[in-house]
Amino acid sequence: MSSHREAPEISKDPVADSSDLYAFVSPDDPDTVTIIANYVPLQIPASGPNFFEFGDDVLYEIHIDANGDARPDVTYQFRFRTELRNDKTFLYNTGQIESLDSANWNRRQFYSVTKVDSHGKSTVLANKLPCPPCNVGKISIPDYDKLAADAVKKLKTGEKVFAGQRADAFFVDLGSIFDLGTLRPFQDEHLVGAQLFNYAGKAVNATDKTNVHSIALQIPLHMVRRDGKKRVRAKDAGAVIGVWTSASRRQVEVRGDKGSGDVVVGPPVQVSRLGNPLFNEVIVPMAQKDKWNSLPPSEDKRFAEFVATPELGALLPALYPGLFDNLAAFNKTKDPRADLLAILLTGIPDGIIEGFQNNTGTLQADMLRLNTAIPPAKKENAFGVVGGDLAGFPNGRRIADDVVSISIRAVAGATLPLVNKEFTADAAAGLVEQGLTIKDVSASLLKKFPFLPTPFDGFGNPS
Repeated sequence: MSSHREAPEISKDPVADSSDLYAFVSPDDPDTVTIIANYVPLQIPASGPNFFEFGDDVLYEIHIDANGDARPDVTYQFRFRTELRNDKTFLYNTGQIESLDSANWNRRQFYSVTKVDSHGKSTVLANKLPCPPCNVGKISIPDYDKLAADAVKKLKTGEKVFAGQRADAFFVDLGSIFDLGTLRPFQDEHLVGAQLFNYAGKAVNATDKTNVHSIALQIPLHMVRRDGKKRVRAKDAGAVIGVWTSASRRQVEVRGDKGSGDVVVGPPVQVSRLGNPLFNEVIVPMAQKDKWNSLPPSEDKRFAEFVATPELGALLPALYPGLFDNLAAFNKTKDPRADLLAILLTGIPDGIIEGFQNNTGTLQADMLRLNTAIPPAKKENAFGVVGGDLAGFPNGRRIADDVVSISIRAVAGATLPLVNKEFTADAAAGLVEQGLTIKDVSASLLKKFPFLPTPFDGFGNPS
């Protein structure tokens, strides 16, 4: 999955698990950028009486780099507080919840938004903003969409913000991908004889009908750009921003004999982060995944070797003999994958793809890089830049982008000719796909902020 349970330690701490990150120029307001950070993944809708929520003891952050040093120029911090109204009931709600201040809603969450600049100066933008409830069911919450819409708030400084439960719109055939990279439905008439991913059966969206907790921001573009300009050109360095998200917990130390001493609470310690989808999941070795989660993007040169020689790139020719001969020959040269290093760690420089660049310089760092001067596509292509749609992944990431198929095609060599004119991609590289689209998500995306679908309710989705 994009970053669900991607490391041993964070798999034990779902409240702090950064599961998906999206960043795109907003189709409902092209003068803004929308950033969505998902946490608490794989929620079963029927989860009462203890429904899912943000952690009161977790610091959630969205970071934006405007100058390519992989350090935040702007950080938005979110802190949550839970209030219990009635300590005499086991119920989440004692009647219908028809408003965000309903007396029937027993366990409520509120949050604050703090903006931190590049010098570390903090400004509290809002306090005690309400989260909507979890979607219990139609009897408990007759009009969930209205409650969620009421939870979208416009800040005095110009940003829109939302925090609460949404449906997980990430789609992936998890069972097949981690069964040695098998993609069940791949059947092309020219390749059936070679049986590339030619397994019977339709691809299965393993994350369908699950929920997440989302933090969504819509920010005016001039507030995230290096020079603060409202209008820039796509080839300008100031058009590109880097985005990542993180979650941190307070360091706790018990001092004294046999643990009976004073409890000392220290500074926040980062336990999770996310930039590009699948980076920690399928690139970073198992032994280093927890370490990666604790580091800032500015330290990602430590992991560049695994991008330059991806493990999956070596597996494909071995698993599917005869279909990736060109890739196998390239692998034998031991040359680094310059295309993947650019896509994931520096951004693609000007002159490689006509009309496009999202380069942030030479510093290697895992961030979602978004060229904010490229407007939303009139008709999206799920394969993003690989499919000729310059507004899609790896130019930021939209919700409907098929990041799994894009990533596997890139690893298979489809993007290598961009930087190595002597290399010819194998025919199979351009045909690989997981056989899923956003249509395989049972909930529909919204056409306006916060875009992610209405969460699945527990009554209607009991299993």
